[in-house]
Amino acid sequence: MRRQSYIRAELLKLPLFLLLFGAASVSMIVPALHGLVVHDHEASRAFFYAGLLGTVVFVLLAVALSGRPSRSTALGPLISLFSAFVFLPLVLAVPFIEALPTTRFLHAYFEMVSAITTTGATMFDDPGRLSGTLHLWRAQVGWMGGLLMWVAASAILAPLHLGGFEVTAQAEPGHIDPEASGRMAPIDPRERLLRVSRALLPIYAGLTLLLWVLLLVGGATPLTALCHAMSVMATSGISPVGGVEHAQTGLSGEAVMVLFMLFALSRLTFSKDTVTATQGGLRTDPEFRIGIFVVIAVPLLLFGRHFLGAFDVAAMENLTQAGYALWGAVFTVMSFLTTTGFVSEYWGEAKSWSGLATPGLILMGLALIGGGVATTAGGVKLLRVFALYRNGTREMERLVHPSSVSGAGLSGRRLQSNGAFIAWIFFMLFALSLAAVTLLLTLAGTKFEAALVLSVASLSTTGPLVQYATDTPIHLIELSLTAKAVLCGAMVLGRLETLAIIALLTPDLWRT
Repeated sequence: MRRQSYIRAELLKLPLFLLLFGAASVSMIVPALHGLVVHDHEASRAFFYAGLLGTVVFVLLAVALSGRPSRSTALGPLISLFSAFVFLPLVLAVPFIEALPTTRFLHAYFEMVSAITTTGATMFDDPGRLSGTLHLWRAQVGWMGGLLMWVAASAILAPLHLGGFEVTAQAEPGHIDPEASGRMAPIDPRERLLRVSRALLPIYAGLTLLLWVLLLVGGATPLTALCHAMSVMATSGISPVGGVEHAQTGLSGEAVMVLFMLFALSRLTFSKDTVTATQGGLRTDPEFRIGIFVVIAVPLLLFGRHFLGAFDVAAMENLTQAGYALWGAVFTVMSFLTTTGFVSEYWGEAKSWSGLATPGLILMGLALIGGGVATTAGGVKLLRVFALYRNGTREMERLVHPSSVSGAGLSGRRLQSNGAFIAWIFFMLFALSLAAVTLLLTLAGTKFEAALVLSVASLSTTGPLVQYATDTPIHLIELSLTAKAVLCGAMVLGRLETLAIIALLTPDLWRT
């Protein structure tokens, strides 16, 4: 017992990035076993040897660093999180390139960055180009990236008031609240990470397992059901068959997925461990309410548009097809709002029913809005949208009653006095990032329309946009090497967010 306590204490002293490196190396045993079972021995050996080598390197580094005093700073976990998105994919790409030697290492690195940032964009338009083991590895890396964001939200970003917490806290983004730190004893960041991981890992794994079983019951194959279950929980949109529309799960499978996508609308759906929690629960949670409103309103507007088109072509009598068209809109809107990117099997029913196509700009707008704060979803986040909405309604009230005093209800207590101002700053930084990435992609030889879609897809971590936001799908493998490198940087920026990158450059935090 004493030896276990000693080992645990020594592990907590290790840098977070090294712990993530060790966990990633050990996790390679899963695709190695899958390859062994399905007789894909080449892929199985690649993952087994890479995982074994990574585990040995981790043990050697852990032994070399044991006994040294721990140097914990406010920026240490944030730097490790940044390193996990930039440098860890180099390690994750090694077994990928060994199992698929016909591709470039940059393509393998792109796949791993896309997976760990839960973007889900892929270089391989044909799913048959990759083996089932490689598809499982992509989905597994995306699942681990989603878990990393779940844990990092309350253990790393919340104490620094980043990732959406800046609109609720009194301290400046990237700085620890001095009043809050004075009221409670300081907690070591590694100890906080361990506590949060213990609390959230069983929930995350249990929900994934439950969704996998439900999809299996719905008729999906074991590999497809597992990849889709992990992708829904991580909002990565990774599929071994090219999307939900090819999974043969039907309406029941999509309905189950929608229920689990609700966890990406608000942190309160699975935890109350952050400062964004309210006493009223989901009933008064602004993020959840706005998300449900969007999921109801946007499909109804799309359905109304197709209804008028069907009226013109005398297709009103086909009510069954109309019902499928409405459901396809609900599923797809929920999927892109949570930045998952799956498209319903019945999404095309609306076009065949009314003869009208759905503009891809709607999907881009939904992805830009994004899901809830401290979830696996990307985008601007619903809480920031709520802060801007509250500020707009308040300004209109003051036009009518200049001397009125704001009487914010329970949902308004989640915002600090200048929360809307900080949300607006983030929105402008997001817009500037979007413009900069678009400009860099056009300079790299990409057409403007494609560059804009790629920028939105990478910054909102919604990779499937490249397939559905334009009339013709964008083939990422045809882009120049410079454009691919820009997209890798944009995916990291979209996952970690601009304010966190700025916090890394703050000189004051480096002195703490």
